[in-house]
Amino acid sequence: MDPVIIVGAGPVGLALALALARQEVPCVVLDEGPGKDEPRLARTVVLREDTTALMERLTGMPLAEAGARWAGWRSMRRKQVMREVTFGDASEGTEGVRNPSPLHIAQHVLTNALRTALAGKPLVKVAVDSRLDAIEQEPSGVTAHTRGPKGTWWRGSYLVGCDGPRSTVRKLQDIRFPGRTAVERHAVAALRAELPLDGKALLHRMPPWRTSGPSGGEVTARPLPEGVWRLDWLLPPGKDLVTPEMLVARVRETLAGWAGGTTPPYELLDTGVHTVHHRLARRWRVGRVLLAGDAAHCLGALGTHGLDEGLRDADNLAWKLAAAWHHGPRDALLDSYQTERRATVAARLRAADQALPLLRGGGGLRAVLPGSARGHDALLTDGHLGHGVIGAPGAYADSPLAPPHLEGEVPVDTPRGAPVIDVRVTAEDGSFVQLRDRLGRGALLVVLIAPGTGVWDRKHWATAGIMPRLAAAVTALPYPAELLVAESYPGAAAHSVLLVRPDGHLVTALSGVRPADLYTAAEAALGGPVKVAAGAAAGAGAGAAAGSR
Repeated sequence: MDPVIIVGAGPVGLALALALARQEVPCVVLDEGPGKDEPRLARTVVLREDTTALMERLTGMPLAEAGARWAGWRSMRRKQVMREVTFGDASEGTEGVRNPSPLHIAQHVLTNALRTALAGKPLVKVAVDSRLDAIEQEPSGVTAHTRGPKGTWWRGSYLVGCDGPRSTVRKLQDIRFPGRTAVERHAVAALRAELPLDGKALLHRMPPWRTSGPSGGEVTARPLPEGVWRLDWLLPPGKDLVTPEMLVARVRETLAGWAGGTTPPYELLDTGVHTVHHRLARRWRVGRVLLAGDAAHCLGALGTHGLDEGLRDADNLAWKLAAAWHHGPRDALLDSYQTERRATVAARLRAADQALPLLRGGGGLRAVLPGSARGHDALLTDGHLGHGVIGAPGAYADSPLAPPHLEGEVPVDTPRGAPVIDVRVTAEDGSFVQLRDRLGRGALLVVLIAPGTGVWDRKHWATAGIMPRLAAAVTALPYPAELLVAESYPGAAAHSVLLVRPDGHLVTALSGVRPADLYTAAEAALGGPVKVAAGAAAGAGAGAAAGSR
């Protein structure tokens, strides 16, 4: 079968290629550039807990060492501290795990880590200096033409446009991309300095040294490794030119304001202007052509970060494309990608658009009402830290892949369709791993909650009690599945059985071993009956490079 063609070699396109290769699906990445990224410290990304874990699974690298995890988060209004959050770390115990720090990393560092990981994948071919200019679809596949020094035709099974907000793929498929332009603009500077912020990120609204701009001004400071900070100043509406002189003046007055009146020594490393647009593609799938990342959506106001959602697109789509590639056309499964992901992004955009007039209105009665400042701060904190309706990862509660009501279903602390909580599990080989480490391999996960198993060798309980019956039920599922055992799971009673999708979203939780319910839930999660071809996985790696015609 022909490989998957991925158009665009940004973080989303490269992550999708790695995720597909991990599931034995060959692909070709069409990169219109030279195959490397210019280092830009003023262009950084903030990854939440789930997307950081995804990137580390795909790259096999401890990305936290290449970026910065903040010691905490502080928000201020004028001279008053409105909110302060201290982040934990996995090494600090359970409480720390519940409040993990975001990862702040330069985008070129993340992209280079993805490229390095791809270099060792024989299933992936990266074609540099290849700019897409034509797409042809037919029932059995898709053909793409690129121009450039090595312009040619590429044949694929599917094509995914990860080529950014000006997506050629989206335009060639005549997909509308409505929304709002220049929702927010920020002046950005990366600098090296010793700031009195104790390694914490800071959102400072209406700083006392500044009275102009929206709501009196707003500046955000976020630490990077080696004493580097990224500072963002919210600019007033309009298209006024951001001059070097204006930016240096902002740097000096801001550093002086935080340092008590005197500008401390600093080294200006990089500058830029970041413009936020809010747009959402009408369709994310046209036959064998799909969109992901900024090609499908643009968001980023109020501290939100669009790359998180782009990486979640890749995670959601990869296992569905892999199922279609290995086991034949899966229209219901592929359609669910648009249904799930578009609804999630639309909800975040809607929440941000509703909050914008409240937060950026610049006065009026709301500005003096008791509690309004703290309410505004809570909304902004949610956006920056990935909480609430503005920032939290989406749950697919209304997914077309949700199973019908099951007689044996029981509630746990994770709702249907939400991302599962990362707990320690015992794998089939007896090793102890984190649940997230088993995601993204193309298999469904069946997790038995069995208190006490963590202190016994697997050989003592693998053939005892309900295990043999559950193992037989997992073997009989209509799709590859892995059986895992956990000592506990929040809200789950002993002998509960969780069914988890390859992207880590909960399908259902059952009371005990219920083979019929487990089979029904698995079939629903796959978009209907699926026939697993013998040896399909073994033969998936043949022919990584696309043929030319």
